Amino acid sequence: MLAEIRIDNLGVISEAGAQFHGGLTVLTGETGAGKTMVVTSLHLLSGVRADPSRVRVGAARAVVEGRFCIDVDGGSRAAGAVPSHVEREVARLLETTGAQRDEDGSIIAVRTVGSDGRSRAHLGGRSVPVGVLSEFTDPLLTVHGQNDQLRLLRPDQQRAALDRFAGKTITSLLATYQEHRRRWLTARDELIERTEKSRELAQEADRLRFALDEIDAVDPQPGEDTRIVAEVRRLGDLDSLRDSAQGAQAALAGGGDGDDVGGAAALDLLGESRARLEAAEDPALRELGPRLDEAIAVVTDVAGELSGYLSDLPSDPGALETLLGRQAELKSLTRKYAADIDGVLAWARDARERLSRIDVSADAVAELAARADREATATAEAATALSAARRKVADKLAKAVSKELSGLAMGRASLDVQVRDREAGPQDSAPLEVGGRVLHAGTSGVDDVEFRLAAHSGARSLPIARSASGGELSRVMLALEVVLAGSERGATMVFDEVDAGVGGRAAVEIGRRLARLSRTHQVIVVTHLPQVAAFADTHLVVDKVDDAGGVVSSGVRTLTDAERVAELARMLAGLGDTETGRAHAEELLATAHAERRG
Repeated sequence: MLAEIRIDNLGVISEAGAQFHGGLTVLTGETGAGKTMVVTSLHLLSGVRADPSRVRVGAARAVVEGRFCIDVDGGSRAAGAVPSHVEREVARLLETTGAQRDEDGSIIAVRTVGSDGRSRAHLGGRSVPVGVLSEFTDPLLTVHGQNDQLRLLRPDQQRAALDRFAGKTITSLLATYQEHRRRWLTARDELIERTEKSRELAQEADRLRFALDEIDAVDPQPGEDTRIVAEVRRLGDLDSLRDSAQGAQAALAGGGDGDDVGGAAALDLLGESRARLEAAEDPALRELGPRLDEAIAVVTDVAGELSGYLSDLPSDPGALETLLGRQAELKSLTRKYAADIDGVLAWARDARERLSRIDVSADAVAELAARADREATATAEAATALSAARRKVADKLAKAVSKELSGLAMGRASLDVQVRDREAGPQDSAPLEVGGRVLHAGTSGVDDVEFRLAAHSGARSLPIARSASGGELSRVMLALEVVLAGSERGATMVFDEVDAGVGGRAAVEIGRRLARLSRTHQVIVVTHLPQVAAFADTHLVVDKVDDAGGVVSSGVRTLTDAERVAELARMLAGLGDTETGRAHAEELLATAHAERRG
């Protein structure tokens, strides 16, 4: 449930806040006061694209903050409660993003829009992408703006409404269809590539085999080129390295092959020094002996390592030439395939994988064709089951909506929901044979769903885009929402002037339907009709104030019972605070309250 909203510098609203409760809440106010900005702020919390022109003139940015209370539905379908699976999804999202609940368990969502067009989103005190904010609010908030009813004219939206009415039945069948369709298209596209580009693929396979044979013949090892460079450098300095090591060894241990190293070896001198200290009578001198033992051990170790180093130096005069030859082989590969040997090995792995996928032999093509046929058959069967389920539920949806329309002062108008096969076109990207006909296999099935409205009994039904006026379209949308109220999606529903273009008895019926919808959902309505406002549990008004400089500011406040009577009197043809206007308003409120109690 949406518990609270704060708006700063959005349109004519400089600063405003409002608290929301369960049931039906209406927002009223004079034209231009900023009622639509409240809906715009909720659109922003829903993750829609930010419009910098909405930022108040002179302000650096607009900020919208919403507080959501996630009260799990315990089975009573109380207004504003959300199903347990929505609670689990919200908890998962909070854990993933690191967002935190407030002390009272509520969750705060914030959207900031700069005058430069930059937009930022925060959830539970953490900065998040706008898409995450949309993912959070999607199951909690459904906004029907003045333009949203036009979406009902689109076939995809009509199909979505039908699927939503069907619930889990369609969800399961659609998931099965989409999985088979994915497999079929993958196999089909691979088969097309192999058959239509067989010559190019065969040439590519020959090039890959030649390259792999060349690499395998050289048999490079990981990091081998780096090791050879170091070894070549060492062999190039072999003589100087040998002289340095031999001289150092002779200086430490003697045995320099006759070379004059300038005196006795270091080990001999250290041994003589230790003997003299051991022979001394002074304890202080004898205590230095163990330290010389340590020095003798270190020098002995170094001398041994130098001896090993000398024995490991290549004695073969052709070793350098062998390494240079190997280096040339490796360079022949790095010139063609990658910058170094590790890159060459990675290229070879990718080439082998690609080669395994472009087998153009007759057996491979036949096997792939059989797989594509099997997946096409499975996709067609899944599409048939999905279409049958949609046709079955279409009649139920049509009857339910038609029943609601009869109560919305639309006479004997009725809605017809038609589910038709969508024929594949000449250049269709996904033609699929279903029941002997070639249909377009889209992501949502092979069906076109069309809502058609018959204005009265016996009248010919026409697409609602051609037969429904603006007011009728609003009522069709409201009737749909009332019928779909059993759906778990959307704990809070927002309607922006859903009553546009209607009045009189139809307005009263709209108020009744919204009140009924508020039994299972939190409903927020922007309205200009007193007949609708009278049904509200909570009445908010958007006030407009012109300051001395001609700047318009608006704020939102909750009306008391007395203030509500005055507001309804104003809405009743501008009767204002007169006895007649108040009497009419009080009568309207009493009638609405009686309707709700009934």
